[in-house]
Amino acid sequence: MDHVLDKVIENYHENEGNALTLLQDLEENFGYVPEETVYELSDRLNIPPSRFFGIATFFSQLHLKPRGKNIITVCRGTPCHVKGSEKILSRMRMELDIPSGEETSEDRMFTVEEVNCVGACGMAPVVVINQQVQGEVNIKKMMKEVNELRAEE
Repeated sequence: MDHVLDKVIENYHENEGNALTLLQDLEENFGYVPEETVYELSDRLNIPPSRFFGIATFFSQLHLKPRGKNIITVCRGTPCHVKGSEKILSRMRMELDIPSGEETSEDRMFTVEEVNCVGACGMAPVVVINQQVQGEVNIKKMMKEVNELRAEE
């Protein structure tokens, strides 16, 4: 891990002290921004950890918890909600054994997250699987997709 942090710090200095770039490098290397690395970098760069955490919690592309290999995003916008996105979300979490209050399965195969709007209201309900938009989804279609992803492992 020290080797990774050395490279992240080197890149930080090359980018004129851009803390966002530093956090993006952590996200790229670890799949999330580990809390212990924030404190380590804070000590090594003499920057308060609150600065890093403030940035990490502001930008939605940065994550403070480990994420799964497969990212499933369920739209919760009004059209999607009216057409059953809540049932899809609940079933996905149940099938993937993701505890309440969590987003990622214990085996780190799946992360199920919800967003306010995907921007594809005409295709409601919408789910995004690994950055691929799926429109007019239902529970059966979603379970087929999940089982295909499981089979790839």
